[in-house]
Amino acid sequence: MFKELLIEDKPFIIAEVGQNHQGDLELAKEYIKVFASAGADAVKFQTRNNKYLFSEEAYLAPYGSENAFAETYGAHREKLELNPDFLPILKEECIKYGVKFMSTPFDEPSLEILKKLDADIIKIASFDLGNLPLINRISKLAKPVVISVGGGKIDQIRSSVNVLLENGIDLSILHCVSEYPCEFNKLGLENIKTLINEFPNCTIGSSDHFNGTLSGPIAYLLGARVFEKHVTLNRAWKGTDHSFALEAEGFRKFVRDIKRVKYMLPQKPKSEIGEEKVFKKLGKSLVSSEDLNKGSLLTIDNLSGKIFSTQFIPVRESNQVIGRILNRDIKAGEPINFSDLES
Repeated sequence: MFKELLIEDKPFIIAEVGQNHQGDLELAKEYIKVFASAGADAVKFQTRNNKYLFSEEAYLAPYGSENAFAETYGAHREKLELNPDFLPILKEECIKYGVKFMSTPFDEPSLEILKKLDADIIKIASFDLGNLPLINRISKLAKPVVISVGGGKIDQIRSSVNVLLENGIDLSILHCVSEYPCEFNKLGLENIKTLINEFPNCTIGSSDHFNGTLSGPIAYLLGARVFEKHVTLNRAWKGTDHSFALEAEGFRKFVRDIKRVKYMLPQKPKSEIGEEKVFKKLGKSLVSSEDLNKGSLLTIDNLSGKIFSTQFIPVRESNQVIGRILNRDIKAGEPINFSDLES
């Protein structure tokens, strides 16, 4: 799957919903519909079993953030989770709208849920980079895997990638900076080239938390072919991830601009350069700036340009005319043809 992207030189673009559905099934379904229409190839959710994932102390800790949905952190997290019974419905919605269903398991029970669901793609979050026990369990599913490397040192990345490749996983490695949001001057996109050199058998991509779209085309130019971008239906909604996520129109432009990059690079055929319609209509032709007699030498000082309804020698070709000798008399303002010049 991901290897084919390199062969076909195609981008694969993931709309990361995360918890921006606020635990609401109908809202989650709307995300699939809207962002499939905006050009996503996959829609990604996150799957957690909070009581397994957090210690009792962490689960019951008071939570006073302005983005809190409950008084304790565990209760807050529960408000943001999808009921596991919703996931088969969401997978069907993904099938309906022609996108891949993708989720991040943050713990072993959640991985089991995604295994039974037969999720199309499994994501490994930067939080679990180097978590070899969980990564090894994920590799046993024999599913395409995307792994983000935010906050990871090269030995942690290598060890994680090796486990996946040893189990024959079709893998995409995403450059990522774990800052939410990530300012433009901290994106560090040059690391994409480092990852390409370090892992030539993997498809490299980018997962960014930048609140704009320019990061996508630049990452593509650097060699990224898989792109993950947080999305929201309303950037003003309460929650930590909405403010830097893209709404539908922003995501549509993100997808559009990434896909345009490869078509922007090749130069037009040389035979077409200078033959553009604008030059046919408004291009200047060389004329004499004064009356000249047969045998006169054409110089920078006795030539000029004028627009005619029919083009003669274009002014851009003056270098082929200067220094040549006229073989007939020419009046001021009269166009010059190559046939007017001695060979």
